[in-house]
Amino acid sequence: MLSRPILRLAAPLAAAFALNGCATLPAPTDTPVAASRFDAGMVSAADPRAADAGVQMLRQGGNAADAAMATMLALTVVEPQSSGIGGGGFLLLDPEGDGDPITYDGRETAPASATAQRFVNDDGTPMPFLEAWPGGKSVGVPGSIALMAKAHGQHGALAWKALFTPAIALARDGFAMTDRLRDTLADYRVTGALSAEARALYYNEAGEPLPTGTVIRNAALAAFLERLAEEGPSAFYTGANAEAIAAAVGTAPTNPATLTAADIGAYDAIVRAHACGTYRTYTVCGMGPPSSGATTVFAILKQVEHFDMAAMGKDDPKSWHVIAESMRLAFADRERWLADPAYADVPVSGLLDAGYLAARGKRISLTATMQDADAGMPPGARAIMADHTGVPENGTSHFVAVDAGGGIASYTSTIESAFGSGLVVNGYYLNNELTDFSFLPEKDGLPVANRVSAGKRPRSSMSPTIVYGPDGGFRLAIGAAGGSTIIAQVAKAIIGVIDWNLPAQEAIGLPVLYSPGATVYVEEGTEHEAMIPALKALGHADVRTRPGRYKANAVEVAGGTLSGAADVRSEGVAISQ
Repeated sequence: MLSRPILRLAAPLAAAFALNGCATLPAPTDTPVAASRFDAGMVSAADPRAADAGVQMLRQGGNAADAAMATMLALTVVEPQSSGIGGGGFLLLDPEGDGDPITYDGRETAPASATAQRFVNDDGTPMPFLEAWPGGKSVGVPGSIALMAKAHGQHGALAWKALFTPAIALARDGFAMTDRLRDTLADYRVTGALSAEARALYYNEAGEPLPTGTVIRNAALAAFLERLAEEGPSAFYTGANAEAIAAAVGTAPTNPATLTAADIGAYDAIVRAHACGTYRTYTVCGMGPPSSGATTVFAILKQVEHFDMAAMGKDDPKSWHVIAESMRLAFADRERWLADPAYADVPVSGLLDAGYLAARGKRISLTATMQDADAGMPPGARAIMADHTGVPENGTSHFVAVDAGGGIASYTSTIESAFGSGLVVNGYYLNNELTDFSFLPEKDGLPVANRVSAGKRPRSSMSPTIVYGPDGGFRLAIGAAGGSTIIAQVAKAIIGVIDWNLPAQEAIGLPVLYSPGATVYVEEGTEHEAMIPALKALGHADVRTRPGRYKANAVEVAGGTLSGAADVRSEGVAISQ
């Protein structure tokens, strides 16, 4: 059954979901059944067909890991603008729901040919993002299938092949074009229509996106997914697919670059240590570097902890002033310290240190704005890195799966910007993740932590998060899409749940305030617009509105039962097993 509310399903989408998304596969007879902690599992995702793919795995006896992976594969088909096998992601997995999550890093890597000057013009200036984005130079080695293989090998309950069945059916039999996909095809033709294969799939002869409700059949992707299902991850990282990726990058119509089959074959997903800390009486866990999500979300929370957020409430401009100030401090540390830990000395424990964050939080005043919100010196840090703001991220999708036995998967998947690089191989878009690196390698004579290097993973804002209650039990799994606004979306939703006692659905629906620097951005058309005079009176000189194309998903435990949440700004849903 669909978890309430069912969120803004267009009629063609609902019809396609009924026809193509609900076929339940026969349950295998040899799958062990875990002891039930909940009456039924649940999946929340940005597209109902993808959420249903995950639920199909739960109905077969699969676990949260199986459901999350099937959801990722289905999103490759129905949400090609945002995520999938041509990109990468981070998975926060608690197989037993015991408060000790495992984190899987499937972040893309730079090829062996990459240098610190990759996005620097001959005159020493950084390339404009819009020039660097499309084509071959921005493509990193995809990590999604390697992540999936490692997580499935360690914790999957169903056969590898079973995870592909819903996605193959969607690609082969077709899925209805949604409003959001069509709008993105129209707005981002620079990548959406860059490839002839993509133009044939999604656009008409006049170069316009196909109408909402058009059934899209992606035969090339269906055939490749069938090969992956039969042959395993080697079908992605070796042979014809690896050669096709290398050729697409090397012969790209814009920014051709060198990415070899050897680069692709050398890729490996990494199991990393989780990053956890306590906020009030709750434990908040996320993904460590190269994600900047966990440390930055946690800093925002911890720096406001000494304020009585509950008493001020969600309607008091001072609450959002405090959040904005904390965000400024947290993002300053993010820009200075966060990068791939194999290439930079990232002081993770210092960035999570309660004493350090409490001291940072004391800089926040209820009555005035900080003049400077610069990076601090967390314990264990060495002053050898310069800060430099990177370019904006855009694409991405988050989804959550919880099984009846209590296993939890919080998974963020991305191809970076809308339609990634615009290059298409075997029916899927390749990422443009390398534009997540800082384009300038040095500042003031010091290396920038997030500079480009061969084999390096770019810093990410993806913030898959699991929150555990005072008793140590599962309380909330959440994440979002939208580049560095992901951090703002996740932090305000956690404050909404913990401090303002809101259901996850309402907490996700709160307006987004985003303040990575001196400018405060409030969500256009929301009650935050009315707060602008109050925020300016508190000293925020530059307060601007921005449209809200946000996309968060969550599952929480409320009253001992699972409840799903999906952003009302998106086409997402939560579906119960």
